[in-house]
Amino acid sequence: MYQQAPLAGVTVIEMEGIGPCPVAGMMLADMGARVILVGRKQASDKAAAIHPGERQQAFYHRGKESINIDLKHPQAAPLMAQLAAQADVLIEGFRPGVMERLGLGPEVLMAANEKLVYGRLTGWGQDGPLAQAAGHDTNYQALSGAMYYGGAEHRVPNAPLTLVGDIGGGTMMLLWGVMCALWQAQSSGQGQVVDAAMCNGSAYLSSLLWMMRNTGQIGEPAGQGWADGAAPWSQTYVCADGLHINICALEPPFYQLLIEQLGLTDNPLFAKQWDKSAWAQARQVMAALFASQTRQHWCDLLEGSDACFAPVLSMTEALQHPHNQARNMFWQQQGVDQPAPAVRLAGMRDTAAAVPDSGAESEAIIASLGLDWQALAATGVV
Repeated sequence: MYQQAPLAGVTVIEMEGIGPCPVAGMMLADMGARVILVGRKQASDKAAAIHPGERQQAFYHRGKESINIDLKHPQAAPLMAQLAAQADVLIEGFRPGVMERLGLGPEVLMAANEKLVYGRLTGWGQDGPLAQAAGHDTNYQALSGAMYYGGAEHRVPNAPLTLVGDIGGGTMMLLWGVMCALWQAQSSGQGQVVDAAMCNGSAYLSSLLWMMRNTGQIGEPAGQGWADGAAPWSQTYVCADGLHINICALEPPFYQLLIEQLGLTDNPLFAKQWDKSAWAQARQVMAALFASQTRQHWCDLLEGSDACFAPVLSMTEALQHPHNQARNMFWQQQGVDQPAPAVRLAGMRDTAAAVPDSGAESEAIIASLGLDWQALAATGVV
């Protein structure tokens, strides 16, 4: 019987935000880490109409410790440096440059603690032509090519197979469990079995959907909430050339920019973003508008802006998109296109490793064990 959780003794600073970063903090706290949630003293009036202080929504802060700091105060940076000096990990999900403007960039906090692991999560990346643009989940799926095969001849693309169950709920949860158990084994000297099931993992990955369900943002039957198909400003639309674009302008400033760019500011259907009674008609208006021009027209108008927009690219197109190329998102090895690692760490490869020929290293591996290759080969065991 283990007396300590796998991440006991690990201290994490989480800069409060919305979306996937808080879920990462939850997962760390679930495994026993001490997670210190650094919140704003004053809420932003530019944020989406959601309320992290509400228990129905904020369950992903379970097990965390909370402190509110005015990060623009002159004493905030020295205080954060003191916190960082006692921490093992910091995670943040702001746009590129925000932490630096606050005087809390990696060069500052890692000077206070050279062992600090500084985790950064963004939509488009720390660099690349779209780095400073707003966006949301569906936009990233669209531009990466991941959404493309969720559609069909008479169905607009949506989230496809394998992402949530196989890879998210399976691969990533297995790796998460293995890494936590490895950390524990290094201190306890004892290994353990990691039980990862794709069904459990899919539920865990649905944490933000459960939050939306708990707060009435989505309901049953599906298709009535902003996140599951009802809102005109969170949709995939077909263009005049039969190609698709995706929008997800959730926050009020992003919504206002979208309808201004689309010339819809004088249309009463779009006067109130959260007027659900107007959504059905507004979807028809937007559908007709997007269908009146090619996808390239809408890219020229909206891509790279804060309208939370992306073209739905095929995998072939995703390989060629300037942002994806700038981020080196895809590699080619031996004529095979493939996704590059999604996180960047010092010392990692920057090109794909070759796939080995079957059994090519057998002799070297046997020799590394101090065994006689020739003798074993003669038996036919290798």
